[in-house]
Amino acid sequence: MKLPGALTLAELLPVAQAGGFAVAAFSARYLACVRPVVEAALQTDSPLIVEISQRELGWFAVTPRAFRDALERALYETGADVPFALHLDHTWELPVIEAAVEAGFSSVMIDASALPFEENVALTRRVVEYAHRHGVSVEAELGRLTTTDKLESENDEAMYTVPEEAREFVRRTGCDALAVSVGTAHGVYPVKNPRIDFERLAAIRALLPDTPIVLHGGSGLPEETVHRAIRLPGGGISKMNVATDLENALLGAMGGLKRMTSAELDALPEELRVLGLEAVRREARDKIERFVLSAGRASAYRPGVEG
Repeated sequence: MKLPGALTLAELLPVAQAGGFAVAAFSARYLACVRPVVEAALQTDSPLIVEISQRELGWFAVTPRAFRDALERALYETGADVPFALHLDHTWELPVIEAAVEAGFSSVMIDASALPFEENVALTRRVVEYAHRHGVSVEAELGRLTTTDKLESENDEAMYTVPEEAREFVRRTGCDALAVSVGTAHGVYPVKNPRIDFERLAAIRALLPDTPIVLHGGSGLPEETVHRAIRLPGGGISKMNVATDLENALLGAMGGLKRMTSAELDALPEELRVLGLEAVRREARDKIERFVLSAGRASAYRPGVEG
């Protein structure tokens, strides 16, 4: 059963697209990091997506059920009433998607972008049919993102999304949101401002006026780049993924510790963890206020209230 109160991307993202903002999708990675992300959304009155990918589940030794429980606990303990989604990020194996749906995730991502177009269509359609039967939304990906930390993608070769293929892909799969490749990358950028193909992004938007567009690789992007992607004519991106910046804030505040499992973080001295988790909250709040422009926009989801 879906986590009570959780929205799907089909419910969350069209409001953002129409309102000229995006919803930050924070890959909390560590269970302890879920609460500071929720606190940041509560303090800024912002909608929120909390997510974790298949690879992250393995790297940080977390189960979908434990991740769902961490979010449910954080919502209860903080009294947060902001609109939110619980999302499974990059995943390519159906049993993991099924486990997330069974655990109560409200949205899943099937990433079959490494496959040929027809195979991507077929697998995505299969996931859409399964997820929609359970009231769960589906994000898909067309085109390949490069990566800087090898955590989510293992292929260095970037393949940009073809706008005409994107239109056909959405029509044939029925996916609720589409992640596109236009020059962003997973991880930390080696250059100050990577080149984003805004013409391509605008062309995709023109051909898919009603489909929410997702931009992955938000960590390290300059805010003006994100703002331009959000403010495209007709509504730009409405979901911005952020992962590496959160983890870097956590580890940096604790003296530059190396990546560890979620349980290993829990076992650290409390005074050290407090420093790290406060840095996560500050980083998430900064992304909400300065990057995706969603501060104060939770009201857009409340009946009778102007957002």
